[in-house]
Amino acid sequence: MAAISASMVKELRERTSLGMMECKKALTEAGGDIEKAIEDLRKASGLKAAKKADRTAADGVVTVKTADDNSYAVVVEVNSETDFVARDTGFLDFVGQVADKAFADKQTDVAALMAGDLESAREALVQKIGENISVRRVNLVEGGVVGGYVHSNNRIAVVVQLQGGNEELARDVAMHVAAVSPQVVKPEDMPQDVVEKEKEIIKAQPDMEGKPAEIVDKMIGGRIKKFLKENSLIEQPFVKNPEISVGQLVKDAGASVESFIRFEVGEGIEKESVDFAAEVAAQVQASKG
Repeated sequence: MAAISASMVKELRERTSLGMMECKKALTEAGGDIEKAIEDLRKASGLKAAKKADRTAADGVVTVKTADDNSYAVVVEVNSETDFVARDTGFLDFVGQVADKAFADKQTDVAALMAGDLESAREALVQKIGENISVRRVNLVEGGVVGGYVHSNNRIAVVVQLQGGNEELARDVAMHVAAVSPQVVKPEDMPQDVVEKEKEIIKAQPDMEGKPAEIVDKMIGGRIKKFLKENSLIEQPFVKNPEISVGQLVKDAGASVESFIRFEVGEGIEKESVDFAAEVAAQVQASKG
């Protein structure tokens, strides 16, 4: 039997996008013949699933699983290519499996989380549904009082960590975060590069032109203060009672906000734009060749 080298496995992985162990097994069964291994894999389900891996999965759902004692929670995003699949029962069952395992293991490393049965379940689901499905990210919040909220369409999920307070308060704050999308907990948490970029934007605005430097600096200072207030959780008017700020809400309950995590489906993913007419034309042309 031919020796299976690491470079052979690497080449097969690059050509098929399949896992290392699956590629090694295919090469072993094919006696080290890469082309035969590819042919064999094309007859199996794995390669069909992997061939879809370059298709953008920017839809899907997010979910939260919280401990009964509100000591910790995990938030998970699982992507599909279309909203239709995101509502599929089989897909939602898979999302539940992912969340359950992440919760049980307190695991935030997606590769480690998916190793074994979950990856097999994902590949089987891809085969059944015919779309790329990927577990994009998992996060864990632990300590203090932890509460979560998932918007009714499963597209926004939030976990909030409080010092003091209770689960109901944490959930209320999480609901606010889902609705308003603050960038940071407190004004001083805003990254300096974000502040500097905002200053540049303000300075370039038309009403700054021709004004003395000291006036410009004063105007920039005022607008930065407003920017920080609008984008800091504790400074924002509470959505359920705009008469008070979120900071006042939690303070009145003898609590403080430690952190929050907000997942929105597909945020940051550049969704592929497909020209279906061109795609069909290309397929027709290829069939003629």
